[in-house]
Amino acid sequence: MNHLLPWLLLFLPLAVTAANQLVLKRTGLAPIVSVASALATFVLAVMLIGTEGTAAFAWATIGDFHLDIGIKLDALSTGMMLVVTGVGLAVHVFSLAYMKDDEGKARYFTGLSMFMFSMTGIVLADNFIMTFIFWELVGFSSYLLIGHWYQKESAADAAKKAFITNRIGDFGFMIGILMLWGITGHLTFDQMQPGLQAFRAANPSIWVGVVSATVLCIFCGAVGKSAQVPLHVWLPDAMEGPTPVSALIHAATMVAAGVYMLFRVQTTLGTEVFEQLPASDVIAWTGGITALLAALMATQQDDIKRVLAYSTLSQLGYMVMAVGFVAGDAGMFHLFTHAWFKALLFLGSGAVIYACHHEQDIWKMGGLVKKMPLTTLTFAAGCAALIAVPGTSGFFSKELILDAAHKAGSPLFWVGALVAALTPFYMTRLFVVAFLGKHRSENAEHAHEVGPLMLVPLGLLALLALLSGYSFLNRFSPALPEDHSDAIHLNIVSGISLVALIIGVLAGWLLYAGKEKDPVCIPLLRDRFKFDWFYDTILIHYFQNFLAAVIHFFDEFLINGLLVGGLTRCAEGVGNVFRRVQSGNLQAYAFAFGFGVILIIYLTVFI
Repeated sequence: MNHLLPWLLLFLPLAVTAANQLVLKRTGLAPIVSVASALATFVLAVMLIGTEGTAAFAWATIGDFHLDIGIKLDALSTGMMLVVTGVGLAVHVFSLAYMKDDEGKARYFTGLSMFMFSMTGIVLADNFIMTFIFWELVGFSSYLLIGHWYQKESAADAAKKAFITNRIGDFGFMIGILMLWGITGHLTFDQMQPGLQAFRAANPSIWVGVVSATVLCIFCGAVGKSAQVPLHVWLPDAMEGPTPVSALIHAATMVAAGVYMLFRVQTTLGTEVFEQLPASDVIAWTGGITALLAALMATQQDDIKRVLAYSTLSQLGYMVMAVGFVAGDAGMFHLFTHAWFKALLFLGSGAVIYACHHEQDIWKMGGLVKKMPLTTLTFAAGCAALIAVPGTSGFFSKELILDAAHKAGSPLFWVGALVAALTPFYMTRLFVVAFLGKHRSENAEHAHEVGPLMLVPLGLLALLALLSGYSFLNRFSPALPEDHSDAIHLNIVSGISLVALIIGVLAGWLLYAGKEKDPVCIPLLRDRFKFDWFYDTILIHYFQNFLAAVIHFFDEFLINGLLVGGLTRCAEGVGNVFRRVQSGNLQAYAFAFGFGVILIIYLTVFI
């Protein structure tokens, strides 16, 4: 392994971030330099495919404790880097056109470079401390990019919501890291297995419970970052950021970091250990419930980006469910295919929004297939992959997850099958309403095809969306089950999946073709199961007001009234007593002096 290349891959985006912020932001060169950096990191990631090894340097030493900044290259990390840099490059190029008139584009591209550095650190880290540092940097980068248009109150609120929600999950993640350190005695991935085996041998009666609790704490980090129920509420609101940001952070890379981290933990501890942990069932059910609830919510959203956001939640639920079934390789394969077609769909929606003068309501679009035929074609390719049309990449990866659920004999298989019907339903609804029929607004009527800076990334992503499931490309994926084949096999799983696909597409077409407004209205789904209302009204308003009242009581009555105020009044009272002695009257002083002398003589003689 050439030890220079991975370090260059890691630190090049950081150098570009510093250069843009300190020097280039006033020159107009920041976008070009950031795009060049994205291209360079993609080339480096391609060069490192198939490379294995580690490299590290000492960062801190405290007694016998040593902390390194280390890089781990294996099939998992190099495959994930291909996803991060590939999608990142497409987003950078697309952003050149999408953000060309934005006053803060230098700040925007600086944020993109910062994010690339942070995400690269997570993927290449060889220990948990480095992972956690870059995990937090990804959250910070996301905060900057979601709130890019901070002048809008909704964007500023969305950035804060994402940051705070992720901190909740990260607190559990930090506790899990410390517990794992206590169990194994190490923080480096490659050194944990012997420590775990020693703990298991020394504590045969409790090791399952302790390790399971540890894994659940670590899973909290994934629940936040990968937006699983109940910490999913930040991701739909994060659509307030620029659409290319949605493609980069909230479709293909950042939200996938939780799944990547879970699979890294699974491979570190060993699948044999994971199979014995009750935590695996919790992980699987969390993923399955998230997949179902998000798919249901997507069926009633009118904002094109929110439909795709809930679709992302649903597909992430599939991936987490696969990890829970100890089929993390299937989940990572779905992450690989999903990255390309979801980035395509988000960038395609960005092209539509840009062409329709920033209109995002699908019911104010329509007829775009005539105005934007090439964009429509690429968007259709992304839809086909997402709904798992046989032969597309999404079909292969989704089938592996459903097959894992079926082999596990879990009722979650039927949850996954229901999601497989809901996905083509809401995507058919989106495509029919937005692209077919007639124009429903002047913005749609005056839409036009986007330029090559947007079309080229869309075209390349469309090819990957269709073909990344085949063997000549999927060998680059972060992980791939050994029994995977890109041939289409007819069995009970694929049969149920195909029936679900047909039902979903037919229902979407029959309900929405030619409609001027939504014929279906389910307030509970439109209001997103009242999750946001519950958090805003119950947890934040009432709970926060209750805590504020309790704190006010302690502050005013106990601290200010009894402690601080009470001591103040005591000192003031004593001072008032002695102040009265200081009257300035010589006769009073003489009397006091005489009385004092008599008192001393009395105490000395008689006591």
